[in-house]
Amino acid sequence: MLGAGFMARTHTHAARLTGARLAALAASSRQSSERAAVALGYERPSSAEQLLAEALDVVHICTPNTSHLEFARAALLAGSHVICEKPLATSAADARELVELADSEGRVGAVPFVYRYHSMVREARARIAGGAPGAVVTVSGQYLQDWLLGAQDDNWRVAADAGGPSRAFADIGSHLVDLVEFVSGDRITRLVASTRTVHAERNGQEVSTEDAVALTLELAGGGIGSLLVSQVAPGRKNGLVLEIAGAEESVRFEQEDPELLWVGRRDQSLLLRRDPDTLSPDAARLSNVPAGHAQGYQDAFNAFVADAYAAVAGERPEGLPTFADGYRAAQITDAVLASAREGRWVEVDAA
Repeated sequence: MLGAGFMARTHTHAARLTGARLAALAASSRQSSERAAVALGYERPSSAEQLLAEALDVVHICTPNTSHLEFARAALLAGSHVICEKPLATSAADARELVELADSEGRVGAVPFVYRYHSMVREARARIAGGAPGAVVTVSGQYLQDWLLGAQDDNWRVAADAGGPSRAFADIGSHLVDLVEFVSGDRITRLVASTRTVHAERNGQEVSTEDAVALTLELAGGGIGSLLVSQVAPGRKNGLVLEIAGAEESVRFEQEDPELLWVGRRDQSLLLRRDPDTLSPDAARLSNVPAGHAQGYQDAFNAFVADAYAAVAGERPEGLPTFADGYRAAQITDAVLASAREGRWVEVDAA
């Protein structure tokens, strides 16, 4: 494990449940590595250099964004499989390098777009793939948070030298566009975006990354859509919502109420509850407790790590987000920044 913050704890819990041996943890200093190794149950503290030289079976990277390229490259070259937090890299060019390196080294590279692992997301995907909603006509989505609402609120992600050139979109917008393409089965082909930085300074430091993003998009299949991403939306804690309207039926998923999927038709609307006995096979696979027993974020994360480890063992789990998906999110992030900077529509490679 590289890192000792919230995401490192989340990854660790999932790894432990999957039966992993927690061999080593490296944080930003020797002291923090020692504290975190004890607190999280790792066999020993380490440094990043030592850990990456060990060729461990799997290395989890949960460090600031601008370190991902260096750490993932070193882990792959040492012979490790890699699970890297998003964004995979802070530019599409760097993310593509990691995709190509993982392929050439024959290693699994996975990125935790974990909202794919809610059963009702898979159910929405299965309905669209099965054809019942008809061709996708419109997409609408939002991902709203308020943890950076005030000028006094700060985090390492605010500074471009640690977080990269995009903050709100790379951090949470990447999840939203991943879901758009994963659930719809279609690709974003072009977009126009506007960004806003609400606080020019935070705690006396200049802010160069965005607090909010609004964008309009077009899909390869002809659908159109609009998305809103914000880390300064009062009262919103993790308001991830995706609604896709087909010619005959709409589906809507809300992450803060993940046990439900709304299905809208002209003559009636349905609320589908997570019940493994009635879901599509892929959605049922991810229902690890009986109906009526709520599953949430950590459950989704546990399922993602279990699938990543299954891929390491030679299996091919359905819907595992790989480095290719991390590259895709980086492509779209680059397009968002270019559009906002230049005030124009930007083409996104649909491949």
